[in-house]
Amino acid sequence: MLSVERLEAAYGDSRVLFDVSLEIGRGELVTLMGRNGMGKTTTVRCIMGLLPARGGTVRFAGETISGRPPETVARLGIGLVPEGRQVFPTLTVRENLVATAANRLGRADPWTLERVFELFARLRERTRQVASTLSGGEQQMLAIGRALMTNPSLLILDEATEGLAPVVRAEIWRCIERLRDEGQSILLIDKNLAVLERMADRHYVLEKGRVAWSGASADLRRDRETVQAHVGV
Repeated sequence: MLSVERLEAAYGDSRVLFDVSLEIGRGELVTLMGRNGMGKTTTVRCIMGLLPARGGTVRFAGETISGRPPETVARLGIGLVPEGRQVFPTLTVRENLVATAANRLGRADPWTLERVFELFARLRERTRQVASTLSGGEQQMLAIGRALMTNPSLLILDEATEGLAPVVRAEIWRCIERLRDEGQSILLIDKNLAVLERMADRHYVLEKGRVAWSGASADLRRDRETVQAHVGV
């Protein structure tokens, strides 16, 4: 579904990504791990068209999307839950969810307000509440719901559970696991090896803008100490 080949990126004269390659198949949950500042978010920004790549190619559903603007990439079926959530602060929960709602790919079972409220009951209780007044965990639920309302073929979650309380984090993990079981293709950025090892199909680890390790969950179990050395502080 998604193929990133030899991706290079920079901010001004500072190179950030060096020949990063990764793939996500239809229905797969794939992780992108690494310490802060290793290039994970930059990779996502290049995929989404938010940062022009200096080299390499990004293909989605067989179509080259390198160099395309973010709105085009989103319309093709990639939904992003960005780092820091970035919900629309002055809009209500309902307004956030319907603001970008679409079913451009013609899904037979599209995401609707009711389906999102079924996934996150807290959002139903706060339908008319302004997003800026929600807790961090509720804002993350809203950001996920907003991305799902675009009915994406691929869902990208950048730092899915960072900074959340344990009980909220567990709820987010349950949501992601349910999406995976329903066949949603997912690229997930997080650092919780124990959960990711259990949930994901394959993993990529970035170290200073390069893929330092990649493999399936069985490989991660065997090489856990090596991966932990790249991911841990």
